[in-house]
Amino acid sequence: MASPVTPSPEDAPSVSSFGRIFGAIFSPKPTFESIAQRPTWILPLVLLSLLSIVTIFIFSQRVGWRGFMIRQDQQNSRLQKQMDQMTPEQREKMLDQQTKAASIFGYIGAVLGLFIVAVIIAAVLMAALNLMSGGGVGFKTSLGIVAHSWVPGLIGGLLGILVLFLKDPSTIDIQHLVATNAGAFLSDDAPKWQESLLSSFDLFTFWSMILMGIGYSAANPKKISFGKALGTIIVVWAIYVVCKVGISAAFS
Repeated sequence: MASPVTPSPEDAPSVSSFGRIFGAIFSPKPTFESIAQRPTWILPLVLLSLLSIVTIFIFSQRVGWRGFMIRQDQQNSRLQKQMDQMTPEQREKMLDQQTKAASIFGYIGAVLGLFIVAVIIAAVLMAALNLMSGGGVGFKTSLGIVAHSWVPGLIGGLLGILVLFLKDPSTIDIQHLVATNAGAFLSDDAPKWQESLLSSFDLFTFWSMILMGIGYSAANPKKISFGKALGTIIVVWAIYVVCKVGISAAFS
């Protein structure tokens, strides 16, 4: 009796770019096998970027950046000491400048920041997995996996827009539109490093990490198992969290 043949990524059926958006959520394994066969990455990043732009626009109109910057300044003890030595006019001028800059950088981050971060993560994970397992994952494949692993963020973004219309504008925090991590429940006077740490343990982050594990294991199942891929991703994520929390502690 012949043994069953395990389908390889090369044998995976081709899935359209829009089909991959839904497939990343509802049928991730065959979707990432298709991505390994024919890598694409533009559509999920464009959709996420457009959703971020819409979110920032609605936030700017309904809530505004001034209250956000006031909370940010209050959480920075070093900046507060400097502001205590300023005149009321100087503080208002600085706050006006911060408010204008926050709006500008918000849009820049939505357009350019998303793509830059995706490229960096794809390069780091490609290098880590190829070094650890010799998987031979190419950069375009790695970028396709990362981009499609972020598709759950579309759900989070749509929920965030709903929150912007339903909640009292004075209670909205742009950094925690949807309460999917413990950092969203901290008070404004909580240490910045604590908020940075707890916000890292996010449901959508874990969802994306699992999808990345599925994606990289689909790219070369003979050399990269799901456990090995997910373990490597968790180690890289943990290093990032430690660095992020350390920086927050040092500069707040």
